[in-house]
Amino acid sequence: MNTQQGMNLRFTKMHGLGNDFVVIDGITQTVALTPEQCRRIADRHFGVGCDQILLVERPTRDDVDFRYRIFNADGGEVGQCGNGARCFVRFVHEKQLTDKTSIRVETASGIIEPRLLDNGQVTVNMGAPRFAPVDIPFVATAEALTYPLKVGTHTLEISALSMGNPHAVLKVNDLDSAPVDILGAAIEAHQRFPQRVNAGFMQVLTPHDIRLRVFERGAGETLACGTGACAAAVAGIRQDWLKSPVSVHTRGGDLIIEWAGKDQPVYMTGPAVTVFEGAIEIP
Repeated sequence: MNTQQGMNLRFTKMHGLGNDFVVIDGITQTVALTPEQCRRIADRHFGVGCDQILLVERPTRDDVDFRYRIFNADGGEVGQCGNGARCFVRFVHEKQLTDKTSIRVETASGIIEPRLLDNGQVTVNMGAPRFAPVDIPFVATAEALTYPLKVGTHTLEISALSMGNPHAVLKVNDLDSAPVDILGAAIEAHQRFPQRVNAGFMQVLTPHDIRLRVFERGAGETLACGTGACAAAVAGIRQDWLKSPVSVHTRGGDLIIEWAGKDQPVYMTGPAVTVFEGAIEIP
């Protein structure tokens, strides 16, 4: 399709725990989105409205079933989205693009393996977390369990890791009173995170239960963040606050995160829901 004349795009609106997506089939229709067009689709007043746009494409390699591209509400393309991954496998199944309940998906950050369970939940092998500062990326002289991060007049103690996208995790005593908007925005744009970062605020309830709010890179605070839930659980397990499996209670609902330790993949289980289908004319 000629992007100069605009596009009439068919889409499906989906959500995972309230983290909402516009999912577009780039296999049966030709799609070439500019950042401006992504922002228009994601706008909750002038477009469809979503936290991220998910684009389903044909794979570029033989050992996977699909390619998965993710665009934030601000139009920037990112490497990973956990709640989106669950919606992805439900979408390709419902659209009969595959009859497999377990698929291998190519992302900008590597291969993920979402699996549709008989009870309607979706489990995703999110790959192993990465902790080396260069892999996050994060500016630090050496890898450490936690790092001091100066924000304004305060010095915070954060965990920094990558789940295919960068995460900073901060433990708080009371999640309801945590200044997620102000502090989240400051952490997201901190100069030590050259590609910006998702800022997670975690309250530990028991060794198997946490509450979590995430200020997402390019989207602001969302109702749930799948990779943020993975990052928080991993950070807590590494510091002996938590033990696998971890129930992560977000404002949108609950996720189960399992991690066996260093070099092992993280498994995330949760719902994926189709809301409605439609079409939008994008200039």
